[in-house]
Amino acid sequence: MQKVFLTFFYSGLFPKAPGTAGTIAGAVLGWLVLKILPVSALFLLAVLVSIAAISVINKYEASTNTHDNSQIVIDEVVGIWLAMCISADFLAITGAQVGAVQVLLSVLFFRFFDIAKPSVIGRIDRNVKGGLGVMGDDIVAGIFAGIVSAGVWNLIKQFEIVQNYNF
Repeated sequence: MQKVFLTFFYSGLFPKAPGTAGTIAGAVLGWLVLKILPVSALFLLAVLVSIAAISVINKYEASTNTHDNSQIVIDEVVGIWLAMCISADFLAITGAQVGAVQVLLSVLFFRFFDIAKPSVIGRIDRNVKGGLGVMGDDIVAGIFAGIVSAGVWNLIKQFEIVQNYNF
């Protein structure tokens, strides 16, 4: 059960770019949640999964004597959910609904911040150990990605770059 959770239903076992596979799997589930439930539900889910993940990761790392194994993608899932929550919350203010373009922007910006690890994201990744370190950099990357995604979406909408964006 621990492996199913940490690899997010085995998406972290994808042989190439498991972090991207976990992000995409998380984005799909997040999009489905946002189609049915309010943004607050996805945010609460992200918080609850984060709390559980920190504990489960601490136990896993203690038993395997490893840190931030690439197969662990629950951190990417929480990060993309947070990015989507921030983007979706911005969209709710403008009266729009989350569409595929917005989800794609969230995924792209989240992966950028998660891979590049600029600023505080890199410091968390390097200096914070255990489950909090594994989750922390992706949580902050998700927040950054959500803000940038919402800003870019605002520019797209303002200049009407994408006409039919709710598909």
